[in-house]
Amino acid sequence: MSAFLDRPIGARLDTVTSMKLLLTSGGVTNDSIRAALVDMLGKPIAECRALFVPTAQWGQPACSPETVWMSAADRWEGEAGLTGLGWKSVGLLELTALPTIEKSRWVSWVREADVLLVDGGEATYLRHWMRESGLAELLPTLTETVWVGVSAGSMVMTPRIGSEFVDWTSGDGSDETLGIVDFCIFPHLDYPGWSENTLESARRWATRMPLPAYAIDDQTAISVVDGVVEVISEGHWERLNA
Repeated sequence: MSAFLDRPIGARLDTVTSMKLLLTSGGVTNDSIRAALVDMLGKPIAECRALFVPTAQWGQPACSPETVWMSAADRWEGEAGLTGLGWKSVGLLELTALPTIEKSRWVSWVREADVLLVDGGEATYLRHWMRESGLAELLPTLTETVWVGVSAGSMVMTPRIGSEFVDWTSGDGSDETLGIVDFCIFPHLDYPGWSENTLESARRWATRMPLPAYAIDDQTAISVVDGVVEVISEGHWERLNA
């Protein structure tokens, strides 16, 4: 089921990008999130070309070459992935490589994709390489492209993530991200074995965020289409610091 929220996202989104955003905690984990994705795409998944972006994992100490491969190959046992949803084609876009090749070459890859599948890991690292690669600058022109984020791949679109979610910085210690949407995200709410991801922790975190925030579990996503925000959930979520 979904919950329609009573305001547009405002000028911030309209002036930065008109992409359709599906900001998830754990990926396309249930039928409601999948249906929202198909609606954004405007056609069946089997007719869509996807690019998978694993970059955020390289900045996260808990990730490794093995986890990058498992995500790209959709090999996480018992967990939903992004690349195995039944796309017409899937390619891998590594942002750290883009500054070393001609921009005219990789931009065409991005423009031809129907969807960017942006994996989790470290949001500040992803922010850095989105800017360094030129992808962040390209976003406003991708008016027909869908962005599907997982965890850090969603959080990078927010203004800030909080020190709790920072394990990599460019030297300034900042928790700032791209600020494409005007809310913050606390992901993986009540994730098994993660004792710091409780609702109580999320509420404390939200008091330090400058904007409304959402705590979402892995059965929840936030969609942003034409400036309208909607929560899609078969799990647990809460709006914080409204």
